[in-house]
Amino acid sequence: MRVITLLCLLLAYLGVPSAAGQNKKSENVTAVLLGGPDVGRRAPDFSLPWASKGGISPIEAPYQLASDRGKVVVVAFYPRDFTNGCTAEMRAFAEQYDSLFGPDVVVVGISTDSVETHQRFAASLNLPFRLLSDPDQRVSKQYASKDKGGYNRRTVYVIGLDGKVKFRNMHFNAMDPNAYAELRQAIKAPGNGES
Repeated sequence: MRVITLLCLLLAYLGVPSAAGQNKKSENVTAVLLGGPDVGRRAPDFSLPWASKGGISPIEAPYQLASDRGKVVVVAFYPRDFTNGCTAEMRAFAEQYDSLFGPDVVVVGISTDSVETHQRFAASLNLPFRLLSDPDQRVSKQYASKDKGGYNRRTVYVIGLDGKVKFRNMHFNAMDPNAYAELRQAIKAPGNGES
């Protein structure tokens, strides 16, 4: 069934008319094919340079997802530092840090910005977590968070203690309180190390 759905989306994207719509005027259709690790699948490992409000990581000490195996990890992809939506999202993460994540959850934000820009952004918002730089969008692509415009789409993954994806929101709405409530519920779900 999934293959048929993907095939229909691909045909619609390429502009192949359906039998029902052959007499209708052609319209541009945009299809977003989601990929990335599904819930229940192992999260792809990655290694990226990072910055925090306290400074920039040494080049020989990038963040590596595998080093946090045994912990709940929230990976938040976002478009750019210092933009309205991204500032609102990261500010909400910082202001709700204790109730949203808690002390045992690792949070990382990923965008295409440089570590120097990340450091300034993290310091301006007093962020209690690291921001990772993925300028060529290698990791963003693995997690289906790469946008065709050269920036990341706003997506959030929760990776459980076992290194498997427990939750993903492929269209995280930084302005919707329900998105944060849904994320909180996913983090606190049984099997994620929280009770």
